[in-house]
Amino acid sequence: MVSNLRFVHAADLHLDSPFTGLKTATPSHVSARLLNATFDPFGAVIDLCLSERVDALLIAGDIYDAADRSLRAQLRFVDGLKRLDAAGVRSFICHGNHDPLNGWQARLDLPAGCHQFGEQVEAVPFDPNDPARATVVGISYPKREVKENLTGGFAALDRHGFSIGLLHSNVGGNSQHAAYAPCTVAELAQTGIDYWALGHVHNHQILNPQRPAVVYPGNTQGRHINEPGARGVYLVEVDEGGRVSAEFHETSVLRWESVSVSIDGLETEQSLLDAVEREIGAVFSDSAGRDLIYRLALTGRGSLNEAARRPDFATDLQVGLNEAWAGVTTFAWCDRIDVLTRGPFDRASRREGGDFVGELLQLIDSARTEPALLDQLSAELQVLYGHARAGRFLASASASPDDIAALLDDAEAACLEALS
Repeated sequence: MVSNLRFVHAADLHLDSPFTGLKTATPSHVSARLLNATFDPFGAVIDLCLSERVDALLIAGDIYDAADRSLRAQLRFVDGLKRLDAAGVRSFICHGNHDPLNGWQARLDLPAGCHQFGEQVEAVPFDPNDPARATVVGISYPKREVKENLTGGFAALDRHGFSIGLLHSNVGGNSQHAAYAPCTVAELAQTGIDYWALGHVHNHQILNPQRPAVVYPGNTQGRHINEPGARGVYLVEVDEGGRVSAEFHETSVLRWESVSVSIDGLETEQSLLDAVEREIGAVFSDSAGRDLIYRLALTGRGSLNEAARRPDFATDLQVGLNEAWAGVTTFAWCDRIDVLTRGPFDRASRREGGDFVGELLQLIDSARTEPALLDQLSAELQVLYGHARAGRFLASASASPDDIAALLDDAEAACLEALS
């Protein structure tokens, strides 16, 4: 039986990371938010540890965004750990592919209550005053590319009490991230570790709930449009029987979202503007008081296609939206508008027309409904998404039935546009 443990599990802080992919210049208050948008979430992590009176903070790699980490990022990080140490909260950190040990690091003093894991697997007491209570086992990347499975070293070490593994790793062959320190859930389970505090994958997820708990907290702040929604950490409690409870807490200060508005059934520009305002308002309301950066896609078929595709329509709409929504307190900033609309089209009659377009539409309908065709599409897409070089450009892609249906819709629209 083990004593109660309470800790915060974080990863992928990417301190001082640049925000990539912004298509338009931002006003000063938006730029200021972006400048601190990786540091403020780290502050929120520290505040959570202090307010919840946890025993420790565990950070599973990619503390910094680059091997040659900035001095500003290092100073902010060490200051946060010192705040914890002053309150009696320990910290355990390891380094991943973005911030390996061979990168430049200023010779700053870490607080006494912080343990930084090196390039060899090491086991240390969770609580030095009670070594039998729990053990943290971890390792840091010595260099950026670590392609070997590191789990074997965790099984070989002596541990006491509840055991926590701190590792930056791609578990289960996630195609959206590089295959660093690859392993499977089954291999993690074979080590005997009770809780795997993982980093590397940026979406929070619990791969296995108990014995062992295998957990990714995701990154603390989304950095581009392919990292939408809430980002944060897990507050973890372990009861005396070793049962784990993990509660997600958002730390992000701004969210990235994609907003889509269809022109289907809309007759006037005013009706389109009203629909856009409603959709932005709904997404903004769901952002839990966070700032919002979004991209707007105008989709669908209808009579407004001609207006939407006028040379300055999207630009003028973007300016108007930002004047209305990019306030100086909490803002919603439109970074880009994609016009993907199409003109009116009688699909049913064209499908039965007997020409090439009709055959194309029949083939697409078959692909939506026939299991054999769906399986073939899924298999081909899995090859693409799992490609070592191409897969990383398809961060939000999968071969699920819903995604295949969306791809078929896009393919149909593209083909019809080209043929017409």
